Formats: sequence, structure tokens, C-alpha cells
Amino acid sequence: MRAVTYVKNNTVELLEKPVPEIQPDEVLLKVGGAGLCHSDITIIAMGDDNPLIGSTLGHEVAGTVEKLGEDVQGWNAGDAAIVSLVLGCGQCRECLAGRDNQCEVVSPRGALAPLSPGIGTAGGMADYIAVKARHLDPIGDLDPVLAAPLADAALTPMHAINTVRDRLTGDATVVVLGLGGLGHMGLQILLATTGARVIALDTDPQKLQFAEKHGAVAIKSDAEAPKKILELTGGVGADVVIDFVGVQPTIDTAIAVVRGGGAIRFVGLGGGSFSYIAGANDLPWGVNIERAYGGTRSDMRQVVALAQAGKIGVEVTRFPLDDAVKAFDELHEGKVQGRIVLVP
Repeated sequence: MRAVTYVKNNTVELLEKPVPEIQPDEVLLKVGGAGLCHSDITIIAMGDDNPLIGSTLGHEVAGTVEKLGEDVQGWNAGDAAIVSLVLGCGQCRECLAGRDNQCEVVSPRGALAPLSPGIGTAGGMADYIAVKARHLDPIGDLDPVLAAPLADAALTPMHAINTVRDRLTGDATVVVLGLGGLGHMGLQILLATTGARVIALDTDPQKLQFAEKHGAVAIKSDAEAPKKILELTGGVGADVVIDFVGVQPTIDTAIAVVRGGGAIRFVGLGGGSFSYIAGANDLPWGVNIERAYGGTRSDMRQVVALAQAGKIGVEVTRFPLDDAVKAFDELHEGKVQGRIVLVP
């Protein structure tokens, strides 16, 4: 089968690999679509000593069941499914508490990232992927190409939003920083599931038009943005700020506009930072900050249900699997709106 393989620093190739053999508790999934994420760009830029070199990439995966392991129940050939982002053990304290994105087994302290398709195990940018049956969720009649990015591009924002759900009341203001793959889904989830006022920031005029079309207040992300947000909130600041970029300017904006007692969720991996000095006035009192990652199985089922109801949708650009190298290049160069999905 064809498989998009990380072969050396900043280089992927489409190679031939054997179709995976499945274990008794696994399913062979015929891939219908595999999303391409900025995380993939980050992964392949980690140097020639990266332990992931040689692996098949792809952590946003959906398709149809091709073959069942002998112990698998509840699935039939032809069923459409999406693959979990975090391949939790299902038995540790965190998994049993419903926090499977923090599984103690596959996400130990200090790990680069939890075990995921394409991050520590074979991913879905291929014709087939072997998956434990318990790591699949049904997607019904959703197109696997449109469903695949839900595994991260929608799941991750949903989880971040769910951690501040109690703050998103009808009189609240939430600021969304960045309207790329994750941000444009976070925007839709907020507007579909809360009554909060949403202020969306980006540097791209097209993305700002997208935000306005969906009912958000759109502001260009620049040095004047914090002042504008404070004006819109009567000088108080935003109840919630979700940073889907994580570069220094967005980090600075988040700190500058959060209100006292508000919350910040840092999702983007752009390398920005902030300093905290106990007793200083750089951060308002009572601010809650969390480094958000991925999502739970409950979050996954919520985003699938919203997509099935037509309340959220991923902006998808399709590339044939054979054009994977070109797709990586175009994402790296910032030429694509929304999410690229590779289609075998």
C-alpha cells in the first residue's frame, strides 16, 4: 500500500509498505481521508535524530471498516468510523475518569505528545491503517473526507471550550486568536453551542470574512487589537481567551485582554512565552491558564454529533494521496485555507 513517510528532516515521501496485519482486538480501516495538520509540519522539522523518522504520518483519520479481528464485536465491514486522536489505555485512573487525553500510560510526564496515529504508531496517511476497535467512533453517513479533520481540528477546540464551558454565559465575551485549521472550528463550535459574544482575530482578511459571515466580531490581529478588545469590553477584558496560534504576538494579546478572574487556553504550538512573577501586576488576579491538548472520547462524540447536525463543518482542500509532498509544501507555505485532507 502507499504510505506518506517521514524519511528525514523536513522531508516526506510516498513509499510502498505492506498492508498492516491486524491483531484479534483490531480493525483494518480502509482510509477515506487523512487530515494534514501544522503539527505534522512541526514533527518533520525536529531533526534527523527524531525517533519518528521512518513512520507513516497522519493523526486525523476516517474511513470504512475493511476487516475485523477475531475478538472484535459491534463493528461490521463497511461501517464508517473515525480514529481517536489519543490512543489511551482505557484502564488507568485518568482513562477511567473520562480524561483519556491525559492517559497515564500513553502520555507520561515529559512525553513529547500522547501516543496518537502518526505520533508513535503508524498513522493514517496511507491506504489502510490498523486500529484497536475501542479507538474507533462511528460517523454514520458523514463523508470520511470531511469527517477526518474532526479528529483534531474540531476535537481539540471542543475540549478547550468544554474546560471553560461554565464561563461561556450569554453575557460573556470570548476571544479566538487565529482562524486556521483549529481556530475556524473553534469559532463554529462556540457560535453553535454558546450564547457568548465571540471576537475573532487573524491577520488574513479572508479568514476575518469567514468569522464575520458566521456571526463573530472580526478584528485584524495586530498591535492595536488589544486596545480594540478592551474598548469592546468596556475596559474589563474578555472572560475567555483561546489562543490557537501560540506565537509571541498572540500570547501577548491573550495576557493583555483577559479579564480578572478570566481564563486563557493556550492551544497553538507557535513557541511564544510569557513570564509570571508572583506578586507582580502583569497578570490580572484570578486568571486561570491551561495548556490544552487534544480531547476525550466524549469530546469526539460531541463534535461528530454537531457535524452530523450540520452545525459545524471543516473547510477542506482535497489532495490525492499521490500528491502528498505537494500538500505538505503548500501547507508549509501558508497557501491553504482550512484543512488539507489527503484522499487515497
